[in-house]
Amino acid sequence: MGYLILTLGSDPVFLWSRAELIIGAVFAVVVGALLRNRFIGKDLRMLNPRRWFTFIAYLFPFFFAMAKANIDVAYRVITGRINPAIVKINPNLKNDLSVTILANSITLTPGTLTVDVDEKTNELYVHWINIDPEVLKHMPRDYHPICDNFPDWARRIAE
Repeated sequence: MGYLILTLGSDPVFLWSRAELIIGAVFAVVVGALLRNRFIGKDLRMLNPRRWFTFIAYLFPFFFAMAKANIDVAYRVITGRINPAIVKINPNLKNDLSVTILANSITLTPGTLTVDVDEKTNELYVHWINIDPEVLKHMPRDYHPICDNFPDWARRIAE
């Protein structure tokens, strides 16, 4: 794919010349043959196109949550109203990929940062810029104030 993008427009009539398409196909076959053993016996669930469409659908609520968090963090920086804390959340995710998706989503959202992951229980330790003492009483089970519905999306994508 990268080869075709790099050689795009080299033929004035078509996008690629016949020789470039043949060379690209040969390279694809060679790379596929060299790397075929790397993926045999591995978890191939992310090769399912439905999971990729789910991931693309997840980007819309993620970017909306990121925009809201940016406004909230800007407000807290201007007013100085912060109450930071590290909290433990238990999103009940089963595999490493879903935990990674959740941890990265939390870290990319302003005001929150995934500090550590307990590998045995898949619990996450999250630094939160403004913790409400009432919310703290319901941790680690009620994770929604910190990461909204990100664990549900991570579950749909990776489990």
